[in-house]
Amino acid sequence: MQSIESRESWRAAFGVLAILSVIHGTPLVLVVSLKSIAADLDVPRGVPALAAALQSFGAGLGGIMLGWLADRLGARAMGIFGGLAVSAGLIVATQGGTWGLYIGFGVLVGLLGNGALGAPMLVYVSRWFDRRRGTALALVSAGQYIAGTVWPTLFERGLEHWGWRATAWGFAAVVAAITIPVALFTLRPPPVIPAGGHLGGDPIPGARVLGLRPNLVLFLLSLGIFLCCVPMAQPTVHLVSFCTDLGISATRSAAMLSVLLACAFVSRQFWGWLADRIGGLPAILLGSACQTIALALFMVTQDEVGLFAVAAAFGLGFAGLIPNYILAARALFPAAEASWRIPVMMFGGLLGMAAGGWMGGLVYDAYGSYVPSFAIGVGSNLLNLVVIGFLVSRLPRRGYRFATA
Repeated sequence: MQSIESRESWRAAFGVLAILSVIHGTPLVLVVSLKSIAADLDVPRGVPALAAALQSFGAGLGGIMLGWLADRLGARAMGIFGGLAVSAGLIVATQGGTWGLYIGFGVLVGLLGNGALGAPMLVYVSRWFDRRRGTALALVSAGQYIAGTVWPTLFERGLEHWGWRATAWGFAAVVAAITIPVALFTLRPPPVIPAGGHLGGDPIPGARVLGLRPNLVLFLLSLGIFLCCVPMAQPTVHLVSFCTDLGISATRSAAMLSVLLACAFVSRQFWGWLADRIGGLPAILLGSACQTIALALFMVTQDEVGLFAVAAAFGLGFAGLIPNYILAARALFPAAEASWRIPVMMFGGLLGMAAGGWMGGLVYDAYGSYVPSFAIGVGSNLLNLVVIGFLVSRLPRRGYRFATA
């Protein structure tokens, strides 16, 4: 059967990659400025950490709400809408104290902005590919790590010279200047995917999945992504604060976050390549095991050189998890159900990111240390291995190519 992939497929993928490389810089404004925001507003660190959690929660909820709308209005309209919402959210967050922070990041950046530009864009890209879907999803979702490589150091410089409010305003202008024209000129309607039951087509609607009810499999995938995102959020949200608490300079701490996310970008391409060959679920299991080991190393490492190495290892380990959940879901469920099943699953992941990031701030405020939070994260990751291991155990021993097509 002829593939649906074409030059237009990669044009759409690179367009979404450009948008996500900017949009995913928005939460990093909070990450890099967490201590400065807390000091400026005279609040505990749990307050900006909660704003980061609300952003993640809003993005997950918005993905479910706006996924349906994206199917009707198209990716181009959602790209423009989402870019404008994120820009507005950054401005609102600087204006109204604690509540401005919560509304700006929770409602505008999260619910409306990343809700339009997160899961709906990944579903959009998945519909352009059949043979190299894992590679394409790995490329596109690497926008998070391009953002993490580029923006933290720039934000730290802006924070040093102009403060966090002016830095947020400047980035709001960057978001609008990049996302709107890219959405206008690169996001076109995807091709029609063959109907279920045809060779090379999607799974048949209503059929059992891995011998289980489809909604049970969706629940287990959502639980699994929640459990692996709780620990994933802790270093990505709190690494700069964790390192500066140990006496490492803010510049070196921001560079460490960039190293973590740069390693994630590089390794994400490997995880996409691997998943196209062994399937999404086995790749998730391997990546989750690597993340567990790396997070445990944060608990016992205190010196700067060691932390750079651990940050790099963490980035190498966790990079393939999110796109491979999407790959697994697209393989197990029909394309017609992707616009709601994938956002529901991704909501579980964003809830995990929200819980992990917020918990890190709360635990620090209670104990004056991030180590107990990392320990909870390791426990959550071990539970993830149980859930995903169960699903992998139900895969057919032969003919698993259906899980990557």
